[in-house]
Amino acid sequence: MQAVEIDRLSYNYSGTLVLDNISFSINEGDLLGIIGPNGAGKTTLFNCMLGLLNDYRGIIKMFGEDIKDNNNKLKRIGYIPQRKVIEQNFPATVEEIVSLGLANNKVSIEKISAALKMVGMFQQKDRRISELSGGQQQRVLIAKAIVDDPKLLVLDEPATGIDLETQNKFYALIKKLNHEKRITIILASHDLDAVNKLADNVACINRSMFFHGETHEFFESPDLLKAYSESSMQAHMHLHNHR
Repeated sequence: MQAVEIDRLSYNYSGTLVLDNISFSINEGDLLGIIGPNGAGKTTLFNCMLGLLNDYRGIIKMFGEDIKDNNNKLKRIGYIPQRKVIEQNFPATVEEIVSLGLANNKVSIEKISAALKMVGMFQQKDRRISELSGGQQQRVLIAKAIVDDPKLLVLDEPATGIDLETQNKFYALIKKLNHEKRITIILASHDLDAVNKLADNVACINRSMFFHGETHEFFESPDLLKAYSESSMQAHMHLHNHR
């Protein structure tokens, strides 16, 4: 069964076409890497998929059903947005943060403990999240995202600002969740090496779909890599000139 089907998705923001006729699908249990330059529309794509933006054109199906007809399917998605710095005096504990991922605010100590053990953060459950390192905070946010047993996990540049050693541990955790828990994962990242190692398939987006296919097909093609690099540079220059 397909976890996600996106058909001719377009989104217009203040007269600017941010997404243009995007189509792709993801099978259950797969890990899809989404790559593209800054401003390519990746976060807008996620916001449409999560129901945060609903004035798009096209069709988004989750597990066989249109999300506009049945937004209960969105409850089966765990989401980690781009990393934000947590204020030093933020009072919430690790356990309290993870509990926010439970539906209907029904606290389940068993579920919270299981999620924290899965990400290796059970021993820190009583610490304030603001006391943790960036990598540890991301692990807690993953625990929050998986605590209610989602079928799909969406990660938007989750390793940005984390040191290389911690990144490697983080990516190993993502692989574990995909292989052992069989969670379907969508990972947006500028780290092409990580995408190459982790993803079953790759979607390369720069407002429109540049490439969608098997990971090895993209990374073993000098022509595709060159075209992607040139496209990213053009997008960077356009963004710089616009600013």
